[in-house]
Amino acid sequence: MIIGGGPAGYVAAERAGHKGLNVILFEKKSMGGVCLNEGCIPTKTLLYSAKTYENALHGDKYGIFAENVRFDFGKIVARKNKVVRKLVAGVKSKMKENNVTVVEGEAIILGRSEKGVEVNCNGESYLAKNLLICTGSEASVPPIPGLAEAGDVILTNREILELKEQPATLVVIGGGVIGMEFASFYNSLGTKVTVIEMLPEILGGLDFEVSAMLRDIYTKKGIEFHLNAKVVRVDGNTVVFEKDGNTETIQGEKILLSVGRRAVVKGYGLENLNIEMTRGGIKVDEKMSTNVPGVFAAGDVTGFSLLAHTASREGEVVVNNLTGRNDIMRYNAIPGVVYTNPEVAGVGETEESAKAKGIPYKVIKLAMSYAGRFVAENEGGNGLCKVLVGEKHGEVIGVHMLGNPSSEIIYGVCMAIEQEMTVKELQEVVFPHPTVSEIFKETIFSI
Repeated sequence: MIIGGGPAGYVAAERAGHKGLNVILFEKKSMGGVCLNEGCIPTKTLLYSAKTYENALHGDKYGIFAENVRFDFGKIVARKNKVVRKLVAGVKSKMKENNVTVVEGEAIILGRSEKGVEVNCNGESYLAKNLLICTGSEASVPPIPGLAEAGDVILTNREILELKEQPATLVVIGGGVIGMEFASFYNSLGTKVTVIEMLPEILGGLDFEVSAMLRDIYTKKGIEFHLNAKVVRVDGNTVVFEKDGNTETIQGEKILLSVGRRAVVKGYGLENLNIEMTRGGIKVDEKMSTNVPGVFAAGDVTGFSLLAHTASREGEVVVNNLTGRNDIMRYNAIPGVVYTNPEVAGVGETEESAKAKGIPYKVIKLAMSYAGRFVAENEGGNGLCKVLVGEKHGEVIGVHMLGNPSSEIIYGVCMAIEQEMTVKELQEVVFPHPTVSEIFKETIFSI
C-alpha cells in the first residue's frame, strides 16, 4: 500500500506494479502530488511563457523585430492548467498500465498487527504486508503577527497559482527557490517585485557566489532585494521588517509567503504506528525503512531533501529492496535547479559546505561565454561554471552553474560525481560541439 500519489508514491507504484507486486495507492486530492499540481510543473509552464515573452521583447538583439509584443495573463494561466491536466492524465494512465489500483480518498492508518498494516479509506479497510508513506509536504506559515487578518492578500505557492489577474505589485517573503521563481515570473511580466530575505543572500544552501550573481542580474531587471531583513508583522498589504537596526515597510497588492515547507505528518493516523520522527519528518534509514517493520517513507515526508527527483529515487529504493535488489539511498549527487532566467543549477558540495565539512578542495571556474553555443544563443549575457575538485584524489565534488540551459546540463555532472570521476578521467570524455555543455570540459581543462 502507498499513501500519497506524488513523485515518490506514483513512481514507486509504477515500478512495483511493473515488477509484479500487488499495489494499491491512496490519493486524497490529485495524482501527481504537489509537484505536478501546485509546484514543479505549473511554475515551469508559467516561467516558459515569461521567457518566451522576454525573448520576443528583446528579439532585436538577434536581428528579429516584433511590434506590439504583449501577453494575455488569462491565457498563460489557462495553458498552465491544460499542461497540468494532461500530465495528471498521463500519471493515471501509467498506473493503469502497471496494474496499480488507485483509490481516491483520504487514507487513515489504523495500525500494524502480525497480519500486516491496516488502512481505512472511504469506510473500507485494507490490509497489506508493506506500507509506503509518501504524504509529502506543505507550505510553512510562520507566526508573523497580522497574517490571518490580511486575508486573501497573503498567498502561498498554492494560491498564487490560482490568481486570475496579474498583481501590479508583489512582495515575496523568502528568497528561496520558490520565492525567486515566482519573483522571476512576475518581474518578466512587469509586476513590481520586492524580495525580503532573512539570510545574507538569496537561495540559501546553493553556492553563495552563484546566488549573488543571480541577485545582481535581477536587481538590474528591477527586483528590489532586502537581505538580512526580518519580517516582524503584516498590516493589511504592508509588510513591516527590521533591517540594520531600522524598521522599514513595503506595500504589495499581494504578499507571497515562501519561507520553506514542512513534512505532512498529521491527519492520517501516523500516531497509530509509533513511528520515530526526526527533523519534523519521519525517520528512515538508507533503505527508507522506518523503525516499524514493513513500513517505509519516501519523499518530503522525511523532512530531508524536499525535491521531486529525490522523492522518486527514494521510492525506487523501497521497491528495489522489496523485489530482491539490494539498494540504498545516496544524497551526494542530488541536483538542485532554479528555473529563473537565467537558470541556476548545482550538484554536490558548495564552497560553504566543503569548508564546513573540512574537505580540502580547489576551485576552477570559467565564464559561460567560453562555450561558443552559449555566446550564439545568449546575446549580451554571461554566466559561470564553477567546479570544486578534491585536493587529495582530484575527483569532482561539486559543480555550480549560472546560465541557460544549466538545468539540462547538470545531470551529466551528477553522474560524474556519483561515479567519483576524476578531472583526468573527465578530460577524456568527448562532448558534442557546439553545445553549452562543453563549458564543463573547458572549465576542467583550465585547472
